[in-house]
Amino acid sequence: MDGAHSAGLQLQPLPPTSGATSTSLSSGEGSFSYKENLIGALLAIFGHLVVSIALNLQKYCHIRLAGSKDPRAYFKTKTWWLGLLLLLLGELGVFASYAFAPLSLIVPLSAVSVIASAIIGIIFIKEKWKPKDFVRRYILSFVGCGLAIVGTYLLVTFAPNSHEKMTGENIARHLVSWPFLLYMLVAIILFCLLLYFYKEKNANSIVVILLLVALLGSMTVVTVKAVAGMLVLSIQGNLQLDYPIFYVMFVCMVATAIYQATFLTQASQIYDSSLIASVGYILSTTVAITAGAIFYLDFLGEEALHICMFALGCLIAFLGVFLITRNRKKAIPFEPYISMDAMPDEGAG
Repeated sequence: MDGAHSAGLQLQPLPPTSGATSTSLSSGEGSFSYKENLIGALLAIFGHLVVSIALNLQKYCHIRLAGSKDPRAYFKTKTWWLGLLLLLLGELGVFASYAFAPLSLIVPLSAVSVIASAIIGIIFIKEKWKPKDFVRRYILSFVGCGLAIVGTYLLVTFAPNSHEKMTGENIARHLVSWPFLLYMLVAIILFCLLLYFYKEKNANSIVVILLLVALLGSMTVVTVKAVAGMLVLSIQGNLQLDYPIFYVMFVCMVATAIYQATFLTQASQIYDSSLIASVGYILSTTVAITAGAIFYLDFLGEEALHICMFALGCLIAFLGVFLITRNRKKAIPFEPYISMDAMPDEGAG
């Protein structure tokens, strides 16, 4: 009896130990999710920053050749090729970021490119300025950059922690889920209506055009995340390239990206680039987050406070981008970020 009693006493501490182990594993999974979110966010921020620098380098190259008697074509200059390599590197970083973090976190981080372009524009401004004029004219850009940075911080901090593996089975299951099928039905009907008014009724409103871009873009980012996630799993040893769904997603990704570029080109022929940047960012981000929340269930199980803070971060980022681009509203069309006045005189040497 005494032996049995002592054995019972020895077994009593086991349930708390098991619970502690469960808590430890749960904590470890949360930590792992946060690390993945951070990796994805850093990759996206790095990618957008590099893309912005690359595009401005290429603009610098075009303007430099236009303002000189250099007979070379732009693609024969080292500056243009450097810009192209940086552009590819940046796009690769953004593409890879989708494999690590939820779509709802990565999409709004495109505000980084707007912030970077604004900073480059302030550094390489066209006119000679006095301190008072500089503060008065660019105060909106300063405030906008600050708000966009605060919004980005809130997005990263309160982003959803959904980290489902992008396997062929999971993607196929989400693709035929009734919430996503309902979303696709509504999106297709809305897209067809907008396209009808745009083509047949000459409804050239920027909202109409950029809504078409946003609806296509929502499918682009959904498929980009699937393709990027399956590629990363394949690289890690869990081959996913033998699933037909991978190629379906890849074709959809390329097709929607091409049609997006077509509509954006048409919009740029009618409206100022800064207006396209602000309205396009707001519409595309909103629609893409909605698509990600429905397809990948990004916010499933998230606390209401976290969702509200994430939404607040989006709104602050929207306002920041709007203020940044509003400052360039009256700019001359096709005015570059880097002006001829800001460039060194090659003939001076």
